[in-house]
Amino acid sequence: MAAADVERHSKKRKAAPEEEAPAPPPAAFPQDVGLEMGSEDEGEDGGDVSDDGVVDHFPEIDTRSDTEDEDYTEDGEDEPDESEEDEEEDEEDGESSEETSDDDLGIFPKAKTVISDITGQPKRVYPDIEPDYDSDSSTEDTPNRVGDIPMHWYDDLPHVGYDINGKKVLRPARGDELDKFLKTVEDPEAWTSAFDKNLQMDKPLSPEELDIIRRLQQGENPDASYDPYEPTVEWFTGKGKEEIMPLSAAPEPKRRWIPSKWEKQKVMKIVRAIRQGRILPNKPKTASTQPQFYPIWNDEPSSAPAPLPAPKPRLPGHAESYNPPEEYLPTQEEREKWEATEPEDRERDFLPQKYAALRLVPAYDQFIKERFNRQLDLYLAPRVHRVKLQIDPESLIPKLPSPSSLKPFPVYKSLQVAHEGRRVRTVSVSPDGGWVVTGDEGGVLRLWEVMVGKEVKRWTFKSKIGAVEWCPRTDVSFFAVAIEDRIHFLFPPNLPAAILAATQHALSPANLPPPPAVPSPVKWVSVPAAQSSTDAPILSLHLPSSPEPPKQLVWHRKGDYLASVSEGQAGVWMHQVSRRHSQAPFKKIKGAVQLVLFHPSKPHFFVATQRYVRMYNLAEQKLLKTLTPGIRWISSMDVHPSGDHLIVGGYDRKLCWFDLELSDKPYKILRYHSRALRSVHFHPTYPLFASSSDDGSIQVFHARVYNDLMTNPLIVPLKILRGHEVKEGLGVFAVRWVPRQPWLVSAGADGQVSVWCS
Repeated sequence: MAAADVERHSKKRKAAPEEEAPAPPPAAFPQDVGLEMGSEDEGEDGGDVSDDGVVDHFPEIDTRSDTEDEDYTEDGEDEPDESEEDEEEDEEDGESSEETSDDDLGIFPKAKTVISDITGQPKRVYPDIEPDYDSDSSTEDTPNRVGDIPMHWYDDLPHVGYDINGKKVLRPARGDELDKFLKTVEDPEAWTSAFDKNLQMDKPLSPEELDIIRRLQQGENPDASYDPYEPTVEWFTGKGKEEIMPLSAAPEPKRRWIPSKWEKQKVMKIVRAIRQGRILPNKPKTASTQPQFYPIWNDEPSSAPAPLPAPKPRLPGHAESYNPPEEYLPTQEEREKWEATEPEDRERDFLPQKYAALRLVPAYDQFIKERFNRQLDLYLAPRVHRVKLQIDPESLIPKLPSPSSLKPFPVYKSLQVAHEGRRVRTVSVSPDGGWVVTGDEGGVLRLWEVMVGKEVKRWTFKSKIGAVEWCPRTDVSFFAVAIEDRIHFLFPPNLPAAILAATQHALSPANLPPPPAVPSPVKWVSVPAAQSSTDAPILSLHLPSSPEPPKQLVWHRKGDYLASVSEGQAGVWMHQVSRRHSQAPFKKIKGAVQLVLFHPSKPHFFVATQRYVRMYNLAEQKLLKTLTPGIRWISSMDVHPSGDHLIVGGYDRKLCWFDLELSDKPYKILRYHSRALRSVHFHPTYPLFASSSDDGSIQVFHARVYNDLMTNPLIVPLKILRGHEVKEGLGVFAVRWVPRQPWLVSAGADGQVSVWCS
């Protein structure tokens, strides 16, 4: 059979190309088997081909040594079939070898057979692959071998890692966003690349990766070989598959409720080992001689609040002593009263007792009850952990500029004018700042110079003077005086001829205006200009009767309107000098009117009642807003020359600063006086204002108002002026600023009028 196989193989080899491979060196194998293998180079070199053109026979090879089939039969009944199959396979191999050859295509490099220095056996050695061969980059190994680490570690380094030889892989140059955009325009395949963090450069994607991305965008399965419509596999149906179902109706086996003998033997083996001491159930831990250290700062701090400490009980006093003083021992009446009082209403739970020695003191009968009540307080009474703030008191004081940098302001008393011990309630300064007129409760009105304090003129009336106010016009010179139910207009002596003529024409014109259509209860009485003199009033107003004289006179900035405030039904009157007409602007007012003021630039009118300040628009005759200073009784009020700020003083020692554009609540409340405030006044040109009080002091403040609405006013206390005596609980009644100088004029209850200079 072996000879027949060899013969068939030899016949089939004749049809193959007559090629013959060189035989390997004879020293490479332990014995010569006569095995020859053909190659593609045999056709070129025909020196080794036999003369008759017949290929040598292959030696017989025993295939039984290479098979592990259990069905192998020694009689060889199936061998003819196997040989026929081998012939068919050889014919197919021959046909494929005739068609193409791998070496002809040049796909794989040619190998050389050399003898290994280690094993002594032949081996094939292929030539080195050149690194610049043209192939797909997806098959290349990454040159950066840093591994799976965060690449941001190399952000500040010029390289991005190391290659297989340990050399640095430099960071590739990357352009800006404009270069990236131009690259996408010039290269149509730029979108098929992705940024590789490991190499720090764009790496082209393979067609398989692009196909996966396309499938993900379209919502398909990323696996191209996945078939969503493959036939269903019936796992639990069909013949013979019913028994593999997880649920069965078979009865429970007996082993499920009978104890296991094997487990019993295992347990008894462990029990015997414990009894013999071979197994120690609780092995004692050997104490280590070395100290155990552990990092105490590695644990995360607890965010839970610390447990509150228990409140300390009250320390015993003299009443708890066994030998208390005599004043702590109760009398018989106090003892009976204590026993008659309910236990919850008693001031003490015991009565102080006196013992001759400490050893005679018996046990405290309320000890158990008090201990129990304390335990109830500890776990039932709520406790709050109060955090004590560590605040430096100096940091709470606002940073204010030094008063020396805010000069000028009045600091000393320059001169003093006496009123013979009468209370001086009213004072007014002329618009040019040269004259001061003051009136006292005795009906004496004095006119004197500011610079030297010399008295120029004195008028004496029968009753006390309620108010006096200079006209703000500069082309005329006169002032109004409120006495009883009349208002007199006087002008000072020694006036220039032009000013005197303008004053007489304004108060007593030659042609009187026609009377108003609606008659007024106020009567206007004037003296002809030719008969007028400085001794008597040139013009007088007869107001409706009231128990007290008008307590305030206020001029409009143009000097034509005069507002008066009286008590009782007279109320508020507004007088127009040019038309000789008076009218009451309010028919009904809520509360008693204390003060009124004209706005310096707008047709607004401020009316202060006992607790509120209302601002009206005279042109539109409507209420604009109501200010709430929070003062129980308003005593004084003044408006800033800009018209945007208002200060209000009260008898409850408060001074409120209002920002009219901000809110109807006070922007700031000042409490610098110890007693009631009597007067407040803004300086018309300097950033100053002053307040006087019944404590006999005058507070001078720096008040700077900025044009920027986002900047708050700067209020700085500058000086406390003390020079008036407090008589019968009354101090300084009025303060007025000299318009052109940082000087202040004050009038007090001690009958003195002082001028304070800078």
